[in-house]
Amino acid sequence: MAEPLVLPRPGKPYASQPPIPAPSEAAFTATFGTLLPAAQYLSTNHGRAAYYQFPAQTSGSPSTDSPSSPSSSDHVPKRVLLIHGVQTPALGLVPLVKALRARFPLTSFALVDLWGHGLSETPVAPHEGSLFHGLVDGVLGVLGWKGEEGVGIVGFSFGAVVSMGYLSSPLYRQWAQGGEGVRCCVLVAPAGLLRKEWFKPEEWTLLSQACSPEDEGKAAKFVVSALEGGELVVPGDWKDIVAGGSVCAQAVKQWQLDNHKGHEASVVGIFRDGEVLENDALFVKMRETGMRSLMVLGSEDGLSSEEEVRAFGFDVKVVQGAGHGVVRENAEEVAEYIAEFWRAE
Repeated sequence: MAEPLVLPRPGKPYASQPPIPAPSEAAFTATFGTLLPAAQYLSTNHGRAAYYQFPAQTSGSPSTDSPSSPSSSDHVPKRVLLIHGVQTPALGLVPLVKALRARFPLTSFALVDLWGHGLSETPVAPHEGSLFHGLVDGVLGVLGWKGEEGVGIVGFSFGAVVSMGYLSSPLYRQWAQGGEGVRCCVLVAPAGLLRKEWFKPEEWTLLSQACSPEDEGKAAKFVVSALEGGELVVPGDWKDIVAGGSVCAQAVKQWQLDNHKGHEASVVGIFRDGEVLENDALFVKMRETGMRSLMVLGSEDGLSSEEEVRAFGFDVKVVQGAGHGVVRENAEEVAEYIAEFWRAE
C-alpha cells in the first residue's frame, strides 16, 4: 500500500513543493453532470482553485425579487459568496443556491472549491485557517466584489469556520476599512466546537502533532470515519440520483478520494489544523466584529447546539429534525430563514 500524503503541520519547517493537481472538469462533469456553471480558475502562490458564478437573472419570468416585492429590499445582498464544508465540494451547495436564486434572481451568487476539494489543487502547506482566508480573499478579488456594496457570505460547516476566520482577520480589515465591506454573514451548521473529550486519547493523538509517521495511514482512516460517523457508504442508486439532477454527497466524497490525489490529505489537514476543534475563541471574535450575522442549525446536529451558539450572542434559527446535512437535505427551509434574515431591518 502506498504511503499516505501527509501535509506539513503548522509551526514546522517544510520545503516548498508544487501543489497536488486536481482532477479535470471533464472527468467531474462526466460523473456528476453540469449542475454547476463552467469552472473558472484563480491562480495563487499556493495553487489553482476553481470557482463558479451564477449571474443575476436580468430577464425572464416575473419573480419574487421584482421591484414591488419585499425581497427587493435594500438590505438584500446583491452579491453572495457561498463556502462549503470539508469533504463535499462546491457542488454540495447547489441545492441551496437554487433555492436562494428562486427567491432572489437579482442577486449574483458564487461558489468556490476549497483547497483539496472538487477542481481545486491541494497546496503542500499547513491547512490552517490563514490558507483558506487567503483563498476567500482572492476569490472576492477576482470576482471584483471587494469594496462593492451589498456583498454577503454564507458559510457551511468548515466553510462557516473559514467565513468567521476571514471576516475577523487583518486580511479582511485591510480592504474593508477603506470602503464597503461585507454586509452580512450566514453561518449554517458551523463546525469549530468539536470537543477534545469526544475523542479517545489514542484518537486525539492521531490528530495532534504527536502522531507518528507510522500512524499517518491510521489517522487518515480515522478522520474520514469521524466525519462520516462510520464507514463512507455510497448508495447503490447514486447514478439514478445524479441522473435525476440531484446531488449525492456520498458519491462525490468517494469520487474525490478515488480521483483527487490530494483530497484525503486536505481533509485530514483541515480536520487537524483548520481550526475546527475547540475554537470557541473564533465565535467570540466573530461577534466582536459587530457584523450582522445569523446561525442556522439542524436540531439533530451534534456538532453544535442552539444553546451553545446562543451563548456567544448569535441570532439562531433551527430546522427541526435536521442533522448536519441540513444545507442539502433541508435547502428550502434554510433558504427561507436566510431570506427572512436578508429582508429584515
